[in-house]
Order: sequence, then structure tokens, then C-alpha cells
Amino acid sequence: MVKLLIGHKGSGKTNKMLQIANENVENAAGSIVFINKNHRLMYELSYRIRVICMEDFENITNTDEYIGFLYGIISSDHDIETIFIDSILKHADVSMGDLPEFINRLKVISEIYDLDFVVSISAEKEEMIGVDFDGCEILN
Repeated sequence: MVKLLIGHKGSGKTNKMLQIANENVENAAGSIVFINKNHRLMYELSYRIRVICMEDFENITNTDEYIGFLYGIISSDHDIETIFIDSILKHADVSMGDLPEFINRLKVISEIYDLDFVVSISAEKEEMIGVDFDGCEILN
């Protein structure tokens, strides 16, 4: 399932995501991955959560490369339960226009590999033109 935290900058999405990730890891039978733009949040997450900082992968510059990157993460650990992606619009030049296809691709990956994505997006639902919210859960 794809779960979305949406709202403008400063609306508490990242703090909510940190809380959900730290709560999930307590009961997780598998792995939890948290993808962030930089190293800023590293120490606010449980040591049992794998933190990936996109600053370390600056050559990922579009959604196709980003999806390939996600496949690489999944192929390296078949026990992943949840992948958190904080502020996707700040990663790999992902724009509002890319969101419909990107979210649909996450839905497919989620279904194939039986894992959840929790994605925060700095936008209101009304601004996300073309996004199919069927199969998504809005967490806020």
C-alpha cells in the first residue's frame, strides 16, 4: 500500500513520519528503510531503521533512476516491510508533474513485493493533479 502524508512545508509531515517509522520498527518482523534528502534526521530514528540519504546519490536525477534505485534497495533486502520517503519533491528533480506516474509505479512495486511505502509530499491534495488516490491511504 502507498500511504501519503500531504500538506505544505511546515505542516508537521516529517515529524509525523519519524513517529510512524519509530513506532513501526518496534513491531516489525522485517526491515524498515527511511529515505531522506540529507543526513539531518539520522539521529532521530531508531538505530534499527536503515537510513538512506539522497545527498550520497546525487547522480540519481529523474524518476526512472529513482525507481531503479528503489528496486536496488528492495533487491538487496527481501525482508523490507516499509520504505519511508520524506519530501519526495526534493529528491532527484521529482516535480508535481511526475507525481501521478511515480505514485502509480510505487503502487505496482508495493503489490509485487508486498511492502508499504509512506511518502511525504509538500502539496495539498487539490494541487496533485492527475494523481490516482485509489489504493492510497492519506495519513493526515
